[in-house]
Amino acid sequence: MQHTYGEGCLILMIKAGIVEDQEILRKSLKIVIESISDIKIVGTASNGEMAISLCETENLDILLMDIQMPVMDGIEATAEIKKRWPNIKVIILTTFQDVSNVLNAINAGAEGYLLKAIDPEFLVQGIKMVYHGGSLIPQQLAKEVFSQIPANNSGYLEQNSMNHPYNLTNQELKILKCLTHGLSNKDISEKIYLSIGTVKNYISAIYSKLNVKNRSSAITKAIQESLIEDKIR
Repeated sequence: MQHTYGEGCLILMIKAGIVEDQEILRKSLKIVIESISDIKIVGTASNGEMAISLCETENLDILLMDIQMPVMDGIEATAEIKKRWPNIKVIILTTFQDVSNVLNAINAGAEGYLLKAIDPEFLVQGIKMVYHGGSLIPQQLAKEVFSQIPANNSGYLEQNSMNHPYNLTNQELKILKCLTHGLSNKDISEKIYLSIGTVKNYISAIYSKLNVKNRSSAITKAIQESLIEDKIR
């Protein structure tokens, strides 16, 4: 993160990197992002190994990471980067709307997943959302994950809630459900009448009990293991 000053006020500049094996796409993404936002693209890489080298030389806030690349793919690179630099947030950016890739990327530690065809303004909004602690899991992809839960698990969901999976309390299950619906901490606090600080404490407890590190991983685990009461609409 870099500080700049404009008209007497402090502006926080997000420092990002782009990891993409197609040179023309790397260059075009850099130009588009910098032309419509205050996000600074401080470096680019064409494969996972180069992405790791980029993290070693630059103090990055965000990485936009392709999945299918030569030498080292984006999922493997994400896992290594999150292990060495957990503060660097990773957004998977790919042409493949594939559930297995989504789950693998998020399980590797990525905070979000977006398709390359997304409108540039929404991409910038997504980068800023993740930078400020949010997560990006497209609703349609979440629905697809739900659709792949085996039919014989249909009664598992109610049973799980009753048995308090992972020793989650009723309040924690309620907040986990809010997370899967994409609600922010502020939205959750208003919905269930708790202070934002209390909501944050509950979310930290949820992460600990589920053995996950971020909101995206918690959402994915909740979806995979049917930990919430109903499906995302």
